[in-house]
Amino acid sequence: METPQKNNSVGFFQMPLHYPRYTQKDYQDMPEWKLDRLLKEYGLPTHGDLAYKREFAMGAFLWPKY
Repeated sequence: METPQKNNSVGFFQMPLHYPRYTQKDYQDMPEWKLDRLLKEYGLPTHGDLAYKREFAMGAFLWPKY
């Protein structure tokens, strides 16, 4: 008798084949629908206002400048 498998994960993160290559200016000018699509593609949350989403995307995808 097979037992059903439980999925205990709360969320997921899937690294797409290509990491996004946007600049800080690109994120600052990006429309909300595009930010939502990008964040959703990476399994990241899409809640919050536009300013929050832009800051979140820049923090997640931009490398710090040293």
